Amino acid sequence: MNENDTAGTTPAPPPGGTDASHGTDASNTDVSNTDAADDARLRELGYEQRLSRRLGVFGSVAMGFATVSPVVGLYAVALVGTVVAGPMWVWTLPICLAGQCLLLAVYSELASQFPISGGPYQWTRRLIGPSYAWLTGWVSLCGYLAANTTIAYLSTPWFLALFEITPTPRLQVAVAAVFILACSLVNALGIDVLRRILNAGIAAEAVASVGVGLALLLAFREQPWSLLTDTLGAEAGSGGSVSAAMLAALAVGGWAFVGFDATTMSSEETRNAARHVPRAIWWALLSVGGLVILNAFAATLAHPDPAKIVANQDPDPITTAVITSFGDWSSKPFICVVIIAFIACGLAAQGASARAVYSVARDDVLPGSRFLRIVNRRQAPIGGTVAVTAVGCAGLLLALDSSAIGSLITFGTAGLYLVFLLVALAALIARVRGTWTPAGHIRLGTAGTVVNALAVVWLAFEFVNITWPRTILAPPGAPWYQIWAAPLVTAGLLVIGVLYLLTARPQDKVRVSSAFADRGEEVTR
Repeated sequence: MNENDTAGTTPAPPPGGTDASHGTDASNTDVSNTDAADDARLRELGYEQRLSRRLGVFGSVAMGFATVSPVVGLYAVALVGTVVAGPMWVWTLPICLAGQCLLLAVYSELASQFPISGGPYQWTRRLIGPSYAWLTGWVSLCGYLAANTTIAYLSTPWFLALFEITPTPRLQVAVAAVFILACSLVNALGIDVLRRILNAGIAAEAVASVGVGLALLLAFREQPWSLLTDTLGAEAGSGGSVSAAMLAALAVGGWAFVGFDATTMSSEETRNAARHVPRAIWWALLSVGGLVILNAFAATLAHPDPAKIVANQDPDPITTAVITSFGDWSSKPFICVVIIAFIACGLAAQGASARAVYSVARDDVLPGSRFLRIVNRRQAPIGGTVAVTAVGCAGLLLALDSSAIGSLITFGTAGLYLVFLLVALAALIARVRGTWTPAGHIRLGTAGTVVNALAVVWLAFEFVNITWPRTILAPPGAPWYQIWAAPLVTAGLLVIGVLYLLTARPQDKVRVSSAFADRGEEVTR
């Protein structure tokens, strides 16, 4: 298929202004030349520049850092990890990070050669073909949308705690809906506004994470280091097997290392994306991964009674460790830090999701593509933003039933790891066939094939591990379908995707034409 297209009618945005994340000492000529080269590369890939290139490498890092989020990531896994495997669960975090680094090596090569928003769909389209790409894009969109609802829902107890309000299901749904709408309004204002808010948010989160983690570890450690090799009997919930308990903890730990691909979703808004985005992927995941591991170890050793966590008698062990160490005065400031982290995470995640929707819709392969690819006057993907908002709010209705929202949360991690696996598998197949040889700035040569194969093995293992139905990972008394939520929802979405491929045949629209750039008339005036 010919990827070249010159039919676009929308002019590239003027470079004007400065970008704190990119640097202010570059001349206007240098910026103009960089933007022109970026626009030319995007045109070679089949599209005209319609979004605003205002991000530098640090702006791109901010998108990934905020979405992965050391605070949100740790809170999502600390309690469950300790309940299923005791304090020893923390050792699963370095394993998960190492496994994800294998994937990052593959992503770096792809982002370097194909600096385009909507990575999973766009990359696999070029590696394997439109049918495989559409299915990958479908799963990725479902995973991103589920993650948005999850982030919004999990943020609500913190907002309510700040004002000492007792949460109820209806109230949590209402607060989460306001959260989604607020994030969408900010995203509609364009990448400049989003960048400034994210920079402030992650600066506060990073400083707090480093400061609290080091203080807990160096000044407030209550437990001996030997505690980190003890399960405290948590394996009883896994049939008495320590190995089974650690496998369950490894599945839980996987959630802390997703979201870094938000950097690739903003590729068309990043200057010199072919060089900056691959770097940003690594910086985002490694920095967040390091902070998550630091704070997991620190909070475990600073907790006054880890046995209570294992017995499921402490629903918030991180807060317990912090408040016990620093005193009651730290309660509200700590809640504010967590809220800031959730806001940054929600903003970045919704922004990445909207850009993924926009990127796929440009190929006319989604229902309502004409609306979904609309860009507003601030050069934000407003069609995708509206769709992400609507689906996110609709998903919150599941929160009225605890088992239903639990199923959605369970699917979120499984869906994202399936996307990672589909991308890595596509890259490996293309390498072996000889139809793809990395040609960007990042080229690992022969080692790349080995790393790619190891990434596929890791992701296949972790996907199966995450989707494996475990009673211990479900709430007490959960219905059977919540225990089986990950495999059931994943299988159901794959069936729907295949049926759509067979009936609507979106892949045919990709095969017959590469003129995806001629959308100028749809830019709102």
